[in-house]
Amino acid sequence: LVVWQKAMNFVVEIYRATGSFPGDERFGLTSQLRKSAVSVPSNIAEGHGRESTREFLNCRSIAYGSLNEAQTQIMIAEQLGFLPSEKAALLLELAGEVAKLTNGLCRSLKARLG
Repeated sequence: LVVWQKAMNFVVEIYRATGSFPGDERFGLTSQLRKSAVSVPSNIAEGHGRESTREFLNCRSIAYGSLNEAQTQIMIAEQLGFLPSEKAALLLELAGEVAKLTNGLCRSLKARLG
């Protein structure tokens, strides 16, 4: 799925960006941001592997929630000075692309349900 591929790219960029966060954030914002980012493609993959469309929709919903968490954490990291504004803007743009694709997936899945 294209949404899964874009979400995977988002995770890679998050890992690269958080690599320069302060060491004392290793178990704080670094961990939280990485977890929420990883949750996005993971839940899309899990949903795709489920047997019912309703289960896929549920996993898509979890992925979307995790994406919103990651967006908030990117903004926090920027405000704390851990991310330059340009990098935060790029990450938020990538998250926006994933969000659009995730919403499209949701519409498609709901159409299957009738």
